[in-house]
Amino acid sequence: MNDSTAIAPMPGSSKLAILAYLGISALVYVLMMVLGLLMRMGQANWLGLPADLFYQIMTAHGAGMVGISGLAGSAVMWYFLRRYVDLTVGILWANLAFFLSGVVLILGGIFLGGYAGGWTFLFPLPSHGMGLWGPVGAACFLGGLLLIGVGFLLLYLDVARAIISKYGSLARGLGWPQLFGNSDETPPPAAVVAATMVLLVNITGIVAGAVVLVLILVNLFMPEFEVDALLTKNLIYFFGHVFINATIYQAVIAVYEILPEYTKRPWKVNKVFLGAWTASTIMVMAVYPHHLLMDFVMPTWALVLGQIMSYTGGFPILVVTAFGALTIVHRSGIQWDMPSGLLFLSMFGWAVGVVPAVIDGTIAVNNVMHNTMWVPGHFHMYLIVGLVAMLFGFKYYITGQDGKPGMFDKLAFWIYSLGGVGLSVTFLISGYFSVPRRWAQHMPEWVGLSQPAALMGAAVALGAAIFAIRFLTSLKHARAV
Repeated sequence: MNDSTAIAPMPGSSKLAILAYLGISALVYVLMMVLGLLMRMGQANWLGLPADLFYQIMTAHGAGMVGISGLAGSAVMWYFLRRYVDLTVGILWANLAFFLSGVVLILGGIFLGGYAGGWTFLFPLPSHGMGLWGPVGAACFLGGLLLIGVGFLLLYLDVARAIISKYGSLARGLGWPQLFGNSDETPPPAAVVAATMVLLVNITGIVAGAVVLVLILVNLFMPEFEVDALLTKNLIYFFGHVFINATIYQAVIAVYEILPEYTKRPWKVNKVFLGAWTASTIMVMAVYPHHLLMDFVMPTWALVLGQIMSYTGGFPILVVTAFGALTIVHRSGIQWDMPSGLLFLSMFGWAVGVVPAVIDGTIAVNNVMHNTMWVPGHFHMYLIVGLVAMLFGFKYYITGQDGKPGMFDKLAFWIYSLGGVGLSVTFLISGYFSVPRRWAQHMPEWVGLSQPAALMGAAVALGAAIFAIRFLTSLKHARAV
């Protein structure tokens, strides 16, 4: 298969759409970080935050970070994938329209309808508001998630159409002829392999999420329609785990495409690389039971699978990506700047963030640690220092801000990096001392751990705000495919 087939230049409307995705995500990231800071300040006794408002903010913070990460990650994937396949610009805009419509419903359900059941909407919480929210508020939240899912589903179906049109099948998009056979064809580029994996897992996850959302929506207004709580929890965590993990699998395409430009070395797509992405396609869908290790009614085999997959699930892609990044940079004479620096920081955050997740995925540890701040410590390292750094690195790249960084950018880089690592470490330490997560008020003996977390959260928000301002003020220099 010849991957050098020319694709028409990206039209102005799609460039505008990509910049809209990235601009919205930059602003929302800063806003979500401010909401996180408010929660930390409330727990540190530096801000009088009513409990009901705390849980509304917690719900908005969780849903907002997951949703906006999916939006920004899909922009990275679309931008680079457009180099190899013919994507539909109208679908790109349609996804954004569905996303913004869903956001309006979600915010209305939370801050007008009072919904505060967390972004995971675990059954039967949506229908048991205990006077804090009613069925309308919960329905707005759930309906907003459903709208966002429809938009993403359209986007991934279009990506599937484009890859099948170019390569003949999704198996070829994953490089199976080169992996399992003796094909002498050139394997697909890394961006195509990653995008194929993402669409396979995310279409499956989004469909599962849509099913459970519809079930809970019907139950909201027809309580006699019985819903199995264990089934809904499995569907919710399957959807949620797949979707949030796929965000970094989309964004990592920036590493595969940008670092070769810097080093003048191609990213090698060999059997090890193809095997890692194929293995992760299965593993990312099989690992979700590690969220249910404390649900003793789960089948034993599922809990064992969750523990085993926790040890192995994230490593194939991470290892080939981190090793590939080190290999391609070693003695390349690379010119370090904001895009390359943030992309390399993201490799560190991704690798380190996996470690406490593996520890928590051990059943004996999970029984003690899972409902503590240890878990936010894991995913804040994974997201703030990993995924979000990767996305801001792409934003610097797309606006042409390569070359030697100025003092302002260097300062923002170190504020953000140290703040992100510091915040995650304070969460992990809190978890080690059994400080619970999802508590609006912290007991006096926990406040000493909450206060440095608030300071670190302020540093992260400040660094991200500088990144966002630099991006938004450089849009006129944005490059096209």
